[in-house]
Formats: sequence, structure tokens, C-alpha cells
Amino acid sequence: MNNKIAIITGVSRLKGIGRAICRELAERKFDIFFTYWTEYDNQMPWKVNKNEPELIQQEVRKLGVKCEKLELNLSKENAIETLFNRVKNKLGNPLILINNATYSTETSINNFNSEELDKHYEINIKATTLLTVEFIKQFKFTKNGRIINLSSGQSLGQMPNEIAYAITKGAIETLTNTLSQTIASKGITINAVNPGPNDTGWIDKKLRNQLINQFPMKRIGKPKDTANLIGFLTSEEAEWITGQIIHSEGGFIR
Repeated sequence: MNNKIAIITGVSRLKGIGRAICRELAERKFDIFFTYWTEYDNQMPWKVNKNEPELIQQEVRKLGVKCEKLELNLSKENAIETLFNRVKNKLGNPLILINNATYSTETSINNFNSEELDKHYEINIKATTLLTVEFIKQFKFTKNGRIINLSSGQSLGQMPNEIAYAITKGAIETLTNTLSQTIASKGITINAVNPGPNDTGWIDKKLRNQLINQFPMKRIGKPKDTANLIGFLTSEEAEWITGQIIHSEGGFIR
């Protein structure tokens, strides 16, 4: 079997970062296994058509690699075991893990509650950590292992209307730094990427006009920008980069 296998979580929308990552890694000749969770996307303003994951799978396969997918709520019991078993049965042992899945809703002081905090924790901290640890435990190679987490720049500025999101995603930066030295001897690097405000379908005209003035390059970030960086981090040329939080946001001014 092809040893270049990548797991990418949180891939459901044609406009999303997950799809761009799948394309980028497929072009680098990785076989792809992605997860998606349409129930989450359909409760958000952007929604998702039920055929979008299928279209993404078809698109990736046309690039000449294998591609499998699984709809999976990563917060459910045994979800991590289910995922890794399916990946091994369908493709083989993964070399790359991209933790792209996230949970995000508006939580300010006025509407904050424990239920919503738990939902953020289950995906953003618990699932990401369990996926990462299981990937490390099952790693079968001696080098070129890569774990890449998606952050959102919580360490760069305040997010007062997204309290639960900010504190749970902020923990991912700590996880990334904490594990980096421990797993280096196993041939695995771990880094986090902050894509900044990214045009994935959630930006309306009013917000676009507001954001554009905060980008010195006078354009908003695109999923391809993030995918380009992640593609590099999965390469052999990036083997000396680990434990880093990389802010790829075009000089965004807060």
C-alpha cells in the first residue's frame, strides 16, 4: 500500500479550508481520508449541501490518488477508534494527521452556558488531543510523520464574543508546543497553523468591506493560502520545523 496517507478532519464544504487541504496533499501524491459532520455545518449560517463531501471525494480521486471519507461526530464515544480502524482497513497506516475539525458558536458573557462550553471542549480540545495521541501511538514509520493543528490566533488578540471558542482553541497551541519535544525522536513533527480571517463562505458584504482594510495586501485570506503552508509542512523539507504556531494571515492588522 501507499505509505503516504493523510487524515484530514472537518472536510465537508466546497468552500472550506478542509477541501483545499485535501487538494493540496492529493497533488503531493498523498492518499486522503477525510471526515465530515454535516449536522454541525447545517446548524451554522453557511449550511452545506448533502452532496458536497461526495463532490470533494470525486475531485480528489481525479487527481490520481485514493480518497475515502467518513461522516463522524468526533465527540462520540469510540469515534477515534472507529476512525483509525477505518483508515487502516481502507488505505493503510497514516503518515499525516491534520486536525482541521472545529466547533464554533458565538458565546459572550450574556449567553455563556456550560452546555455550549462542553460542545466546544468535546471537539476543539478532547477530540483533537485524542486524535493526536492515538496517531502518535499507532505511528509505524521512523520519519516524516506530521501533525498539523488548526488554530485561530487566540494568542494575538481578544475574541470577546467567542469565549468558549477562544479558550478551547487556545489550548491547541499549548498542546502543540507541549508534545513537540516528546515526539521528535519518533520522527514526528507537530505544528499549528493560524489562517486568520479566511474567505470560506461566512463573510458577508458588510464584513468583507470592514476586513479588507485590515489586510495590507488588500485581499482576504483564501483556503488555498492555508493549504499551501500545510502542504509545505508535510514535506520532507519541513522536517526541522516543530512546536511552532505559524500565523499565516497576510499581515492582518488587529
